[in-house]
Amino acid sequence: MATNYKFKKVKAGRDHIADNFHNALSLSDMAKHAHISPYHFLRVFRDTYGETPNEFLIRLRVTHAKKLLITENHSVSEICEHVGYSSLGSFSSLFLKQTGMAPTLYRRKLWALSAEPFCFPSQAIPACYAYHFLGK
Repeated sequence: MATNYKFKKVKAGRDHIADNFHNALSLSDMAKHAHISPYHFLRVFRDTYGETPNEFLIRLRVTHAKKLLITENHSVSEICEHVGYSSLGSFSSLFLKQTGMAPTLYRRKLWALSAEPFCFPSQAIPACYAYHFLGK
């Protein structure tokens, strides 16, 4: 467990990731905002939050992409770029790994649950039903 001093530094790095997830971020960039070395930042971050900074970054990007896929009519490529990926293949692969389905399929299934286009289905049906439908 990190001491309070280390926790504040790691939290500064985590906040930087959360504020800039749509930009290209390297471990050095993240550690620079925490004012500690990259490998020490990696170790303390994993010990503190139970995931690596990169896993946290991917989780943020996929979560934001899920929201955009449901609420916006942008193409998957546009959403890919909007959440910080330059490669559609990398984005689709990570999205599939995180959610269990491709971005396009995710969008189709959620839109099918909604009565209105570009509307998050939780407005029309309970979230527990949507999660059950998606196998979550």
